[in-house]
Amino acid sequence: MRHCRLVFSLAVLLALTPISSILAQGVPILDAARVLGLPASNNAELERFLRLNTPRAFAVGPNNTFGWQAGGGDAAVVEQRAIASCERRAGAGNCAVVLRDLAIVRPGREWAPARPPANIGISSMAHDTVPDNRFIWWGPQQARGVLVFAHGRGERGNMDDSRGSQPQSWTRHFNNAGYDVWRFDRHPNSDETARAARWLRTDLAELRRRGYRHIIVAGQSRGGWNAMMVLDQPGLADVVIAIASAAHGRGADARNDPQWQQISQLEAILTAGQASSKARLAAANFREDPFDAEPDRRAALMRQYGQRFAGFLLIDRPEGLIGHSAGASSAFNTRYGACLLNFATAPRPPSSC
Repeated sequence: MRHCRLVFSLAVLLALTPISSILAQGVPILDAARVLGLPASNNAELERFLRLNTPRAFAVGPNNTFGWQAGGGDAAVVEQRAIASCERRAGAGNCAVVLRDLAIVRPGREWAPARPPANIGISSMAHDTVPDNRFIWWGPQQARGVLVFAHGRGERGNMDDSRGSQPQSWTRHFNNAGYDVWRFDRHPNSDETARAARWLRTDLAELRRRGYRHIIVAGQSRGGWNAMMVLDQPGLADVVIAIASAAHGRGADARNDPQWQQISQLEAILTAGQASSKARLAAANFREDPFDAEPDRRAALMRQYGQRFAGFLLIDRPEGLIGHSAGASSAFNTRYGACLLNFATAPRPPSSC
């Protein structure tokens, strides 16, 4: 009986302890303020920093001064800007980088995360589903689940190669909460809509077989369209997040299926998706998106069919987020990243942000 009480008490403690506190015990960068002895006044900016994509650098100086920079492509420039931001408060030569990408680099406190095992990816001649090394690696047994992110398809077809592009920064909320982040990369010469969906279905089933308990599939543009397509087979995805989903070109682009077919094909996808009625579906559409044929009809259709899923969330043309790539912005991350994580993981998913 005493053993049962101890087990019950431990379960209650874990339930009441923030997941970030539990995870940080094995991943010091998620508890960097304490590990580095930084003051509480730095916490808000540090947490914001840890939710942004790489390259990124956080510099500190005397008297609790700090500065940071994230994104921009060139790691050396990002680091220089972080130091310059700190030195504007601390004076020239008084600041040093203590966090770089996923690592703690302060002398005496160094730490870096484990990397995914070699050859763990799922590949064919024309695609790869692989863990992204720019995110913390948890592994199938320790992770809360996996988020598979599918990139879009460039307007120039096989002339645009999006393989290796970093998943949108809002996925950091999931990674920091214990989810592995994998990329669904397709060779542009073979990246046809139906074919890519078949690859994705097969790979999600394999990730489930490997032990991931909770599977989230997300994507931008054509990647988001493919993510919704997997809902025709129950058990592949627990959550689908479609960001600016599209598969029919810009405007009346004659090189692709006429855009007027978008609504009827979306309805077909959502109808087939009812096979996964236990799954949750979130979607984001943006103002002035040239790949969204009929925004009002699309939103109405999503709301009509969305209610048939276990959870449904529509971020419909929010103010201040403009264009097809708005989901990749830090503003979208700041406003909706935590909400999307809550939608995917809460016992009762919210219907709005």
